[in-house]
Amino acid sequence: MRAGFLVLSIATMAFASMSGAAFAEATPPPPANKRNCQNTVPFQRWLADFRREAIAEGIHAATIDDAIGGMTPDMSVVARDRKQGFFSQTFIDFYFKLATNGREKMGKSYLQRYKSIFDRAEQQYGVPGAVITGFWALESDFGGGMGNLSVMRSLVTLAWDCRRGDFFRNELKAALKIIERGDLTADQMIGSWAGELGQTQFLPQHYYNYGVDYDGDGRVDLIRDIPDIIGSSANFIASMGWKRGEPWLEQVRVTKELPWEKADLTVLLPRSQWVAWGVEGVGHRLPSDDLQASLLLPMGRNGPAFLAYNNFRVYTQWNQSLTYATTAAHLAARMMGAPNLSRASGNVPSLGYEQTKELQALLKRRGFDVGEVDGKLGAGTRKAVKEMQIKLGFPADSYPTSELLTALRGRS
Repeated sequence: MRAGFLVLSIATMAFASMSGAAFAEATPPPPANKRNCQNTVPFQRWLADFRREAIAEGIHAATIDDAIGGMTPDMSVVARDRKQGFFSQTFIDFYFKLATNGREKMGKSYLQRYKSIFDRAEQQYGVPGAVITGFWALESDFGGGMGNLSVMRSLVTLAWDCRRGDFFRNELKAALKIIERGDLTADQMIGSWAGELGQTQFLPQHYYNYGVDYDGDGRVDLIRDIPDIIGSSANFIASMGWKRGEPWLEQVRVTKELPWEKADLTVLLPRSQWVAWGVEGVGHRLPSDDLQASLLLPMGRNGPAFLAYNNFRVYTQWNQSLTYATTAAHLAARMMGAPNLSRASGNVPSLGYEQTKELQALLKRRGFDVGEVDGKLGAGTRKAVKEMQIKLGFPADSYPTSELLTALRGRS
């Protein structure tokens, strides 16, 4: 069995192997009943309807015709969006694959090379430079993996497709507005199959709404312009509620048993309480003060441990994957001088993909809301696991184990 099971989409797998697809801001999953929907509206009829709608909303006909006129859908994009293949990794494997020493070194180099721009952005928006470089590293490897597809064609395809058409219809309109504003041409919009743009991989609506012309050249260019990338990323992060001067995540050690049900991102307690329960800092003494924090155990009580502060919520807004958010946040901390994780901390037995699906089905049969039975260890499954652990008298760390699965099988 593999430890710390994480299921990710094929797009994520492609990036992890450095082929250029980006994580970006995770687009919302479609409703389960749309996973295998059928497109019944001919593409050209849909395109004509979209053109009329966009014109009615103020987008010029010439912009639409120049950008997407005569375009055909890219069925490989539909296939990627529909594909139900997944791969699994432990949290620790994911972390060490993406939060590499090379990316840490590059991030520190960028912080020095563009120090004046990062300092300006932090003064204006309150966001430390390392937070930006942490996202930058994971999203595109500092511009090395932004994708190589026509974003306009991908957006047209996904807006027409029945699976997530409403969502991408609005993203397509935003992309056209970016063109009208003079930021990019349609030909310059090269990115991922899911429509993200730039070195920190913004969806078009976020590009249009939060993009900043940070060097004053008259346009927002998140593909090539370093000041714009830094300023826009800081602006977007601040818009999600980043609190100036406050921490986001730090690695800790759990030295003794504690009320494991309190290890939950929904539970905020003073650091003094965590210290009283035996939580210790790594490489420094953990202050016993009133600063509010949650205990985060991405691989359960026997795996790596972190204190997550209010600013960590911004990471889970950027990408809903807890594994991605934790990896990005700790990589940023390393760029500020925090020590690396120990790979040995991830030697935690856990469930595989099929076992996780079985666990979800058993929990669902008992009335727990796990969402779709898909083998993913998401927030709904973690919550259900915790509730079942409490019911059975197991340590309630929200992490599924073979012992829990065996107990559920015995009760079926």
